[in-house]
Amino acid sequence: MMEDQALTVSNLNISYAAFRSKRIRNLFSERTKDVESIHAVKDLSFSLSQGEVLGVVGLNGSGKTTLLRAIAGIFSPDSGTIDLHGNRASLMALGVGFDPELTGRENIILSGMMYGYTGREVREVLDEIISFSELGNFIEYPVRTYSSGMHSRLSFSVTSFLKTDIMLVDEVISVGDAHFKEKSRARMQEMIDDKKHSVVLVSHDEELIRNTCDRVIWLDHGSLKMEGQTGVVLSGYYDFLAGCEGV
Repeated sequence: MMEDQALTVSNLNISYAAFRSKRIRNLFSERTKDVESIHAVKDLSFSLSQGEVLGVVGLNGSGKTTLLRAIAGIFSPDSGTIDLHGNRASLMALGVGFDPELTGRENIILSGMMYGYTGREVREVLDEIISFSELGNFIEYPVRTYSSGMHSRLSFSVTSFLKTDIMLVDEVISVGDAHFKEKSRARMQEMIDDKKHSVVLVSHDEELIRNTCDRVIWLDHGSLKMEGQTGVVLSGYYDFLAGCEGV
């Protein structure tokens, strides 16, 4: 039933321009640049049910990140529709959503405002976010000084405590040390178990996808290659990868 849908993507197409320079020394010369149109997502349709965890797999360049950014409202589609059915979506990804000149603490507050939380609501969970991130004194440093692992910690901590109806997770759980990865997985499982939130999870981590996702879609060069039960789709995908390695 439509009322049970958290997200509906219909006939989605997204392209963007990529610039290629033939010589590094002529990087700023327009005459040496070629413009290539990348068709990142091609006529893609799928839905996400309330409380469902949907995995997205595919090789690098298959359109996974572009898809999540479109759902989050960062990219605009060329055609097709993304219907959130009145839900709020937040993107948990490296390099997205933080002002590099602001401190970690300031970015937590800014993120809360962007997600529609009041100042009071953010302050109620601020200490928990900071504690979970384990950033220590670095929480008072500009985010531009953070390593990728530190950025991952802050991004995951913010989104897991300032929850939205739909959480879009792009590989951020796989970045960082083993301790924080395990801690993040446990936290993610808590959010999944309460069935109050819907999740779209992009990852190359087979174990994570297999253990957390109700259903999986496989993207290939921007198109939907396969959709269905987690085990079935993963079997097809990893058989495909094994065939590629044998070529």
